[in-house]
Amino acid sequence: MGNLKILFEDNHIIVVEKPVNIPSQGDKTGDIDMLTIIKKYLIEKYNKKGDAYLGLIHRLDRPVGGVMVFAKTSKAASRLSEQVRNKEFLKKYLIIADGKFEKSTGEYEDYLVKNEKNNLSKVTDKNNKNAKKAILDYEVIKYNEETNLSLVKVNLHTGRHHQIRVQFSSRDHSIYGDQKYGCRGRGKQTCLWAYSLTIKHPITKKEMVFEAIPEVIGSWKILEGTYLLNIAKEKNNE
Repeated sequence: MGNLKILFEDNHIIVVEKPVNIPSQGDKTGDIDMLTIIKKYLIEKYNKKGDAYLGLIHRLDRPVGGVMVFAKTSKAASRLSEQVRNKEFLKKYLIIADGKFEKSTGEYEDYLVKNEKNNLSKVTDKNNKNAKKAILDYEVIKYNEETNLSLVKVNLHTGRHHQIRVQFSSRDHSIYGDQKYGCRGRGKQTCLWAYSLTIKHPITKKEMVFEAIPEVIGSWKILEGTYLLNIAKEKNNE
């Protein structure tokens, strides 16, 4: 399990960096998923006989990489899930979006509805009985005039289906490489990354912040020259 990047682990939780293109949990493809990978790691490390308990607290879409926390006990799972329900999970993302933004900061508030048949969501009217409110705020970190792409930090206030992808694409700022909602970079890696997660430890109640920056290759080279890249360097030197 040498490819499993662990950011933190104790008796109660394990925080990892999920690689892109790996499902958070098993799906119809049958491809290897994060739950299976981490369970195998726990079984091997602690010489467990049979299965190992691992609680899935939140998910990242398959093409999205970044920080995820899993619970190693049912008590930890229950308390972390309560934090999710109470909106005490602070999740921050990085995206590379198409075009130049009129405002360097802003908030998006929409109502989204999911189509179960094609697994796509769209912005709809708030009077739609199936609509769910979606809120996020953003800050443009860098704009590249040559490529007409923007590096944007996103703070997610609600966790709707494909929320970031839908809200930005509906404003003509689709995420570069997004196969479902994008128009540019098809065939490239989707440039959406969960770079920061703030939680309260389920037992000690201590606030903990975990961060991971995507590898600065391909489209993510736009990170060069930003303070975010310094975060990655500091983490690598710890």
